[in-house]
Amino acid sequence: MGYGVVGSGVAEVLITNAKHIESKIGQPIEISKILDLRDFDNDPLKDKFTKNFEDILNDSEIGVVAEVMGGITPAFDYVMALLKAGKSVVTSNKELVAAKGAELLKTAKEKNVNFLFEASVGGGIPVLRPLHQCLASNKIIEICGILNGTTNYILTKMINENRSLEDVLKEAQDLGYAERNPAADIEGHDACRKICILASLAFSKHVYPDSVHTEGITSITLNDVNLAQKAGYVIKLIGKAKMHSDNTLYILVAPMLIENSCPLACVSDVFNAVMVEGNAVGDVMFYGRGAGKLPTASAVVADMIDCVKHVNARKELFWQDSDNSFVSDIKEENVRMYVRICPEGLQKVMEIFPDAKTIQIENDFAFITSEMKEKQIDEGLEKLKAYGFEAINKIRLK
Repeated sequence: MGYGVVGSGVAEVLITNAKHIESKIGQPIEISKILDLRDFDNDPLKDKFTKNFEDILNDSEIGVVAEVMGGITPAFDYVMALLKAGKSVVTSNKELVAAKGAELLKTAKEKNVNFLFEASVGGGIPVLRPLHQCLASNKIIEICGILNGTTNYILTKMINENRSLEDVLKEAQDLGYAERNPAADIEGHDACRKICILASLAFSKHVYPDSVHTEGITSITLNDVNLAQKAGYVIKLIGKAKMHSDNTLYILVAPMLIENSCPLACVSDVFNAVMVEGNAVGDVMFYGRGAGKLPTASAVVADMIDCVKHVNARKELFWQDSDNSFVSDIKEENVRMYVRICPEGLQKVMEIFPDAKTIQIENDFAFITSEMKEKQIDEGLEKLKAYGFEAINKIRLK
């Protein structure tokens, strides 16, 4: 369902790799119908197209459906109807899974079918399946990653080429890496949906995007990039989820300063990476292209293959719904903070934050606090503001 960039990629992978896929599962996967409201008169698959969802819903020969339309409406209603009709569904739709995942998984379980969504988080990067299967023996402690290729491309260019965010954003749009309306990427919403899906799977409770503190990269300037570099850091947009011993979840999306020695610091351009810490395995990292026609289609088709292989044996992929009361107040978390202010405030900075590390490049000045609760840092910054030295920008350290 849907024949845009990803949908056409799914068809391409199914056709190009048909013999290989059949050899893996012992039977072919054939394209029966393609739902799209547009006309594709010159497409080789033109005879497969329909504009009527009921044609798919009521076809008893169809056992697996790929939803790659995007958005919640009408995708949710379609997917729910398909699951209730006993058909397995796979999707790349992160917005749908982040908002409605618990409800759809519950229905899939009741109907003994599969609802799979590997492509919704990392495009072609296999991360949900390893998290669910290979790391099943671990208690997951923390997930931390670069989850949006557009913002990572922009920040990489700012770091390596000393170019402004506005300049690189325009280039990213010209290259097709960023949408004409880039808000979902640069304001952090895309990464928020992805960290919600990862956290929901890792901790078995649905985490809703509106419960997650989300910041984008629009406040990041070359002043911040250069000061961070001088101190041995790079700036990345990070999605982070950490389960505390009291079973409260610290989760947010925000720009963070990453030490140059951290593997995430080396993840450049449109690439994504997800680091997972388990109590037995320690740290593992998943890396690759987080978007794109064929990488995403690869993950969608892999889920389709999984559904065919498990047609009479549902995969135990599930999490409970939740009111998100277990999500903690980020202001109570111990953090270190980079703060940029005018250089005249140095004396007062050292009075209020005596353990701070200072960074200066000509007239640009910043400091990095010692570790303390974020609300304590805010209280200190209010004192600085009272002296006439208001923070120009502040960025957490990973």
